[in-house]
Amino acid sequence: MRIKKSYSKKSVSYSVIENVRDINGKSTTKVVEALGNADQIRARHPGVDPETWARDYAKKLTEEKKKEQAPIIAKYHPQKKIGHDKRRSYNVGYLFLQSIYHQLGLSKTTQAIQEKYRFQYDLNEILSKLIYMRILFPTSKKSSFEQAQFLLEGIQCEPHQMYRALDVLKKESDFIQETVYKNSLKIAKRNKKILYYDCTNFYFEIEEEEGNKKYGLSKENRPNPIVQMGLFMDASGLPLAFSIFSGNDNEQGSLKPLEKKILKDFKLSEVVVCTDAGLSSEKNRIFNTLGNRGFITTQSIKKLKKHLKEWAMDPSGWHIKPGDKAIHLSEIDDSPSNQTTYFKERWINEGEIEQRFLVTFSPKYKHYQQTIRERQIDRALKKVDRPSSLKKKRANDPARFISVQHVTVDGEIAKKAHLSIDESAIQKEAQYDGLYGICTNLESDPLELIRINHQRWQIEESFRIMKSELKSRPVYVRKDDRIEAHFLTCFLSLLVYRILEQKLDDQFTCPTIIKTLRDMNMMELSGEGYIPLYQRTHLTDQLHELFSFRTDYEIVKTSNMKKILRHTKKTK
Repeated sequence: MRIKKSYSKKSVSYSVIENVRDINGKSTTKVVEALGNADQIRARHPGVDPETWARDYAKKLTEEKKKEQAPIIAKYHPQKKIGHDKRRSYNVGYLFLQSIYHQLGLSKTTQAIQEKYRFQYDLNEILSKLIYMRILFPTSKKSSFEQAQFLLEGIQCEPHQMYRALDVLKKESDFIQETVYKNSLKIAKRNKKILYYDCTNFYFEIEEEEGNKKYGLSKENRPNPIVQMGLFMDASGLPLAFSIFSGNDNEQGSLKPLEKKILKDFKLSEVVVCTDAGLSSEKNRIFNTLGNRGFITTQSIKKLKKHLKEWAMDPSGWHIKPGDKAIHLSEIDDSPSNQTTYFKERWINEGEIEQRFLVTFSPKYKHYQQTIRERQIDRALKKVDRPSSLKKKRANDPARFISVQHVTVDGEIAKKAHLSIDESAIQKEAQYDGLYGICTNLESDPLELIRINHQRWQIEESFRIMKSELKSRPVYVRKDDRIEAHFLTCFLSLLVYRILEQKLDDQFTCPTIIKTLRDMNMMELSGEGYIPLYQRTHLTDQLHELFSFRTDYEIVKTSNMKKILRHTKKTK
């Protein structure tokens, strides 16, 4: 620090100034403290030379600042307007995501891709900002570019470069998935012995089919063309790999190509693939009996052959644990408070594969199904009173419990259809309450198989997060290559978020984590540092402790913020 003298006709005024640099390295001069004119200094400090005192005072402030003991004093003028178009608030919540991004080696991966294609724009800058914005402020690519200006470091590319980058990201999608998986092993817990596979689809707000955008069975029941995504996830809840395929393709055919790719590229061999019944074709099951692989898949009790269905629904022969005495279901506590799972098993040889068939019964699950059905019956009763509300029956449509009679009791054609509740349909469905079927080629403990299959909820939750929190649909790009690149950024965003969730020991909900990061704004105090504008909570404390930096001091000096930025860009 040094003094500055300002001369007037009658006096000279003194102030302490210093040279400062902002977070982007731009140099400027700021007034630290106005000391007053010579007469004022003599009045406060009799017998001293004003200039000598001012220099000594500036030296003292310099020494205190070096020791980081001096409080920072900010002065604002009530009549001075803020600078035009001057941004004063910045988001720093993305810094925790940035730390994971760099630990996954994505900065090095994008650098390798950039050297391969030799384009001029910064692929690392584009991919990283697309991921941060997908988690914090999910929207279209154009809006993401505009919103990224509110990140502490802003965004250093042009909008058209972002779209060009999507074409390259599609070409290198397999390479990125492979390298990010290998790097994730260094920073996250991954149980890669058990893999979960499922499919979902994403709609486009268009009317005509084009490329992979085809009319198919939409998960959201929307009358729009869709594309489909197949996703592998490990038993730790982290996404492993994905593929995109046409909206009118049978999803069963998507499993083998993607599994073959990850077995080869990720160097996996001893894996157990867990799927739902819709993906468990006989070919897929046979494929996962080869080598050291295995499968666990759900099995519909309703679709079993007669002799197997009778065995599965027989109330005798149930067990709580392997080797214990068989019990009859009439002997158990059938109340919702009973959370015990009962099972029975046998080996079956259907088609070209011998499988172990495991059936479970849960009183809690039975009462859950009964509650759902009772609500659906109530809705069906309302439809009976309003026949015009009847539509084509779907699997879980309450209309399946409605009987429509077009003839009178005398056998004549009725002028008006008679609607009533179909009690036989209700009873037919109720007989399956509490039952759940699993097929596998493994000889493991049945309780362990039940536990593994139960964890399928995590991949369903991943799809929910991708659609609801990350707002991956509707999709605003049109070309097939850019569509796949869009879902690559969604996949990487999901991986980054899931790793963050794992580091937090799953203590907080997804909306809570994302909202906290989104609200972590700081105000820039020019030349001094950044003042937190967010609420300090247990979650923010956890984040700072996990990532070994803090933004929750009353003010974070510019020099310290630069250190934080360097810290978040370290790779493992």
